[in-house]
Amino acid sequence: MPPVVRYLLARLGGLILVLWAVATIVFLALKAVPGDEVDAILGPGSNASAEAVALAIETHGLDQPLLVQYWVQLKAIATFDWGTSFSYDRPVTELIGEQLPSTLTLSLAALALAWVMALIFALISVFGRRTWRVMSMIEVVSAALPHFALAIVLIVIFSTWLGLLPPVSTDSLDSLILPALTLAVPTAGFLGQIMRESMLDALEAPFTTSARARGESTIGLFARHLLRHAVLPAVSLAGWAFGSLMSGAVIVEEVFARQGIGRTLLGAVSVRDMPLVIGILMVIAAVYVAVMLLVDVAEAAIDPRVRRPA
Repeated sequence: MPPVVRYLLARLGGLILVLWAVATIVFLALKAVPGDEVDAILGPGSNASAEAVALAIETHGLDQPLLVQYWVQLKAIATFDWGTSFSYDRPVTELIGEQLPSTLTLSLAALALAWVMALIFALISVFGRRTWRVMSMIEVVSAALPHFALAIVLIVIFSTWLGLLPPVSTDSLDSLILPALTLAVPTAGFLGQIMRESMLDALEAPFTTSARARGESTIGLFARHLLRHAVLPAVSLAGWAFGSLMSGAVIVEEVFARQGIGRTLLGAVSVRDMPLVIGILMVIAAVYVAVMLLVDVAEAAIDPRVRRPA
């Protein structure tokens, strides 16, 4: 078997274990949440009859031992039979299918924006040596900004004061800018620090000295050598960054009244809609795993040392 295929299969096996771990943690966490699951199914204060309560318990297998419920849950996840949402009374897969594109669009836009901002931060730091302390401080402050506070600041500046962008999401493209910027700024601060360190290391490397001795221009040096060293760590962290952006979407979608699985998840948790919570969290984990696998493939393509056996 070719080493590349063996490497990717090993990574795929590890990522399947991640999905199983997420499913187990979500199941145990939801079982540990205080409150009666029957109330969540029938609705709080429903005053349902004893027969209705008994039917709900039997239908959802709540009278079975915990291990049996766990096994049934794993089988349901593996076969994509994710049941019906308690609060919406609709199939979970249908609800997720409606909301997922909006969150993916927001996360991808934020990731692209974060990469561009991080590269600008790194370039100013590396080529404007006198400003690197200022840029370093900006990166640290950006990385530490909480999404909720940043969203409020951006709404006040760009919507209330300047009147340039809508404070809530609509069907127009410009309503995507503020939510994407809110997610991108903290990620860009973190990625910018990583890119700057990689570019500074590359500047001190022998191949850079050799390129300069051959008369390589600054633009050529950046395009042929520094850019690759700046992009590689950003690609390596893309999986983490994408997972972080999708998690941050829970807050950002609520603040900007934007449709998406983050906002739906928040509502589902508040009413303990277990099928919907489990379905959304598994989709987020699956997307994260898929991005991590793509990152591994991209890393192996960019840097052959990654796929080389130890």
